[in-house]
Amino acid sequence: MKVRTQLWLEIFSMSLDSIKTHKMRSFLTALGIVIGVMTVIGMVSVIEGLNASIAGEIERIGSNLIIIQKFEPVMIGERTEEERQRKDLQIEDVEAIKEACPLVKSLTIQLTPDFMKLPEVKYQNIKSDNAIIYGTDESFNSVFAVYLPKEGRDFTEAEIRHSARVCLIGTEVADVLFPHMSPVGKEIKVGREKFTVIGVMSKRGQMFGQSQDNIVAIPYTALMKYFPYDPASLSITIVPREASQINETIEQVTNFLRLRRKVPPNKPNDFAIFTQESLLSLYNQITGAAFIVMIIVSSIGLLVGGIGVMNIMLVAVKERTREIGIRKAIGARSTDIVKQFLIEAVVLTGIGGIIGILAGVVVALIIKLATPLPAAVSWWSAAVGLAVSMAVGLFFGIFPAHKAARLDPIACLRYE
Repeated sequence: MKVRTQLWLEIFSMSLDSIKTHKMRSFLTALGIVIGVMTVIGMVSVIEGLNASIAGEIERIGSNLIIIQKFEPVMIGERTEEERQRKDLQIEDVEAIKEACPLVKSLTIQLTPDFMKLPEVKYQNIKSDNAIIYGTDESFNSVFAVYLPKEGRDFTEAEIRHSARVCLIGTEVADVLFPHMSPVGKEIKVGREKFTVIGVMSKRGQMFGQSQDNIVAIPYTALMKYFPYDPASLSITIVPREASQINETIEQVTNFLRLRRKVPPNKPNDFAIFTQESLLSLYNQITGAAFIVMIIVSSIGLLVGGIGVMNIMLVAVKERTREIGIRKAIGARSTDIVKQFLIEAVVLTGIGGIIGILAGVVVALIIKLATPLPAAVSWWSAAVGLAVSMAVGLFFGIFPAHKAARLDPIACLRYE
C-alpha cells in the first residue's frame, strides 16, 4: 500500500513538473477550461441569487395569496388578439366575490396611475424621486402583512368610501421627506393634491435593486377621483379562508368570474388567476431555460479546452518519446505510462478548473456590487465545476495516454 501511494505521488509530482516546465503552454491549453468553468460559476451564482431573492420575497408576503388581474403576469412576445379584447376587471367585482365566494377570507385591490402621468410626491420643497403610487383599500395591510404600519394607523372604511385625501408612505419616502421628524399628521403633495400622512409602512428593503419602500398608498377612490389611472392595472389579491383550500378557492372564484363575465364554456378564462407559488414555479422555469443555455455556452468552452488538452498531450507524447522508452526499459508497465499522462491531463484541467472557479467568484462579486442583480456563489456549483473540468482532462487525455503506452521501447530509445 505504501509503495503504491509513493508511486502515485511520484506520478503526480512528475505531472506538476511537466506543467511548470511549460507554464505558458499549459495556461493557454487550460484557458478554454477556465472560461467554461467561470461561465458556469458566474451564471449559476446570479440564478441562485435571483431564486433566493424571489423565494424570500414570496415567503415574506405569503405563499397562500391568490392574485387576479387582466393579463398574465409574464408576457413573452406580443399579446394575442384574445388578450387585447379582454374586458377590464371592475371595482364591483371585489364586492361580488366577497358575497358569492364563501371560501374567500379577505381580499384587497391595487390600482395604479397612468404610467405616462405619474404624479410627483413632495413635502414643501423636498421631492421624493420615482415614488410608486397606488390606490388600495382598508384591507390591504391585512392581506399583505409585510406592509403593516410601523407608525400611525391604517385606512378606515369611511376614508375609502369618501375618497379621503389621506395616505400611507414607505420608509424611504419618510426618510427623504421627513428626515428629522415624524411624518404622521403632516401634509404632502401628490401631484397637485394634498394628502395627510396617517401612517408609515414597515420597511421591506430592495428587490432586483429596486426599493420596495419608495411607495405612497392612497385610497383607490381618491386615485380614481384625482388622477388619470390605468383601468387595466386593477388587480385583486385574495386570502383563502383555509390555506389548505387554496385550490378549491381558485376554482370557486374562477367559476364565479367566468359566469359574471359571461365567458362561454368552450372558451378560456378572459382574466389571469394565479398564486405566488405558481409565479415562483413559472420563474423557476424561465431561469431553468437560462441555465440550459448557460450549460450549452460553457460546454463550448470546455470542448475547446478539452481538444486543446488532447493536442498538447499528443505533442507531449512526441516530445517525451525517448523518456517513455527509458521508463519502459527499466521496468515501467504500459499502465504506468497511461497513469502518468492521464494524471497530467487531469491536473492540468483541474488547475484550469480552480482558476475558473476563482474567476467565477470574482465575476459574481462584481455583478453583485455593480448591478441590481443579487449573486450567491453556491458550494455545489464550485464542486461541479471542478469535477467537470477534471472529467474533461480524463476524457480527452485517454487517447494520448494510450498512444504513449503503445510505443515500442526500442523505437523510443532510437528516437532523436
